[in-house]
Amino acid sequence: MSKALIKYIRLSPTKARLIAKEVQGMNAELALASLQFTPNKGAKYIANAIKTAVANGNFEANEVIVSSCRVDAGSVLKRFRPRARGSASRIRKPTSHILVEVAKQVEKETQKTEAKKTAPKTKTSATVKPKANKAPAKKATAKKED
Repeated sequence: MSKALIKYIRLSPTKARLIAKEVQGMNAELALASLQFTPNKGAKYIANAIKTAVANGNFEANEVIVSSCRVDAGSVLKRFRPRARGSASRIRKPTSHILVEVAKQVEKETQKTEAKKTAPKTKTSATVKPKANKAPAKKATAKKED
């Protein structure tokens, strides 16, 4: 597993997280292809982080998957804008830190065998007895007329 961290990007973390959720779990080559045609500003930075993480691990893009793509909030640049009557209002310019982790793609056959080993054993339907309906029966009482 290799990772790449890009810090202090002038982009809101909420906007970058929308893109990060899209590529998480994808093949790195497929993620780079889809980010190339995404018009958002964050797509360029996340694609750059994926390329860097692949290069850090000496992998090829088609043999790894994006195991984790996380966007954290960085420091906020605070600016002021003049307003009416001599007052000022604050402008917040947020920054982001993008962390991308890529891992070798595991064969599907090995995943299935590991899943079988860790799966809990359940009882078969032949050994489980159906539960009887234990709802109390209402007694019918009739009044005698005199």
